[in-house]
Amino acid sequence: MTILVTGATGAVGSQVVHRLVEEGASVRAIARSPEKANLPASVDVRKGDMTDIASMRAALEGVDTLFLLNAVVADEVTQAILTLSLARDAGIQRIVYFSVFNSDRFTDVPHFTGKYTVERMIEEFDLPATILRPSYFIQNDASMKEVIAGKSVYPMPVGSVGVSMADTRDIAEIAAISLLQRERSATPLPREVIDVVGPQPMTGSALAAIWSEVLGKPVNYGGDDLDAFEAQMASRAPSWMARDIRLMLGRFQRDGMAANERAVARMTELLGRPPRSYRDFAIETAKEWAAK
Repeated sequence: MTILVTGATGAVGSQVVHRLVEEGASVRAIARSPEKANLPASVDVRKGDMTDIASMRAALEGVDTLFLLNAVVADEVTQAILTLSLARDAGIQRIVYFSVFNSDRFTDVPHFTGKYTVERMIEEFDLPATILRPSYFIQNDASMKEVIAGKSVYPMPVGSVGVSMADTRDIAEIAAISLLQRERSATPLPREVIDVVGPQPMTGSALAAIWSEVLGKPVNYGGDDLDAFEAQMASRAPSWMARDIRLMLGRFQRDGMAANERAVARMTELLGRPPRSYRDFAIETAKEWAAK
């Protein structure tokens, strides 16, 4: 019994691999540069790319369970649909797909509606899959030391409605739990959707208040200027990506991304504890920043 993990070297995928190995699972991973993968020695790392059909066919040989995670890239939908089609051809009956929270609602946000297209394929062909819908990653903010600690500004224009941000450690744990449930089941399990969220929705001003408390100095919310955000992001990332994230943040500001009580209760049930909070992350991160 082997689990194939795509996106295995990323922020979430690498944690999923480590958790699966800790549980004694046989894990295979694909990477463009296997020599740089930095994964546990027991992992069967194969050179591959989701747009390279031959490499994906080879990677799927002898696999029982697939974790399909692909990055936000211009051809994300093509990568996912092709990989699912190859998994169908290989007879794989145990799948966990990494989507996004509100994928079915944010139709004007490219990477959201793209992931929902993949979900529709899973539904249409009745593939036995767990669809994980994680919210905004808390750890996205770990790279903002210069702005948050240095300039005393929380810069992400998330608005005032509220976003139920999720810790990547919880996301990876839920993914590993879902994979192992399917891998260890004698028969394919029914399709299900799991919202992977934080314990409460956070607004821009609430996030600034947490950083003020943790850092022991005033931290202000940077405001909701999406034009400025897009221009700043486009200076260091492709313009299509800057536009995509700007559209996402616009939906955050208009509609929020708040989980309901059922989703939080489901997370608590699966984890055996409440999901980690943003405050917990901020406390840990502030200590790390201070130590550097």
